[in-house]
Amino acid sequence: MSENLTRRSLLVRVRDADDDAAWAEFEALYRELITRYARVRGLQPADADDVCQAVMARLCRSLRNFEYDSRKGRFRTYLYRAVRNVIIDQFARPNRLPAAVQPDEATLLVADAAEGGDSAWEREWENHHLRTAMVTIRRTFDEASVQMFERLLAGDAVEQVAEAFGSTPQAVQKIKQRIRARMQQLIARQIAEEDQPDAGPA
Repeated sequence: MSENLTRRSLLVRVRDADDDAAWAEFEALYRELITRYARVRGLQPADADDVCQAVMARLCRSLRNFEYDSRKGRFRTYLYRAVRNVIIDQFARPNRLPAAVQPDEATLLVADAAEGGDSAWEREWENHHLRTAMVTIRRTFDEASVQMFERLLAGDAVEQVAEAFGSTPQAVQKIKQRIRARMQQLIARQIAEEDQPDAGPA
């Protein structure tokens, strides 16, 4: 996302269907989340791309009237419902169902909604925010520190990373703490901007 277009201002600007720049940013920001979730639900890559395009088309129409209301849920719930409904509408019909999706898949999606949540969506949403925050981390921390942190995320021990980079476990631990603290700040801000897009200037 560009420096001058925060997530909060983006969710305000996409209410204008003619704001091509905002919609390009919006699609770039959420495309991977939508397609990854569709793939988790069993769709083939081409079908997942179709779902994303259909979701964007629906949001282009519906977001112009979107008003944040905490009583009705957060933006991620709004987006989840849009994605879920597209999957149901486009792929739950026998004559349009991709081979990788079983006939009871739509029933499962409806059940998820009735129970108040979808664990697959929640996992993808969390990963989405981690990926987005890492973009800023890579831009603001030196390359070696980022590489150390990524090795730690991948499961390497602090001692292994220290040896690989010619550093000390204490230094690696400090880098881990600094980047993790910054990640937490970034993710908290990202979520706040999504959940309250009308809360003042971005």
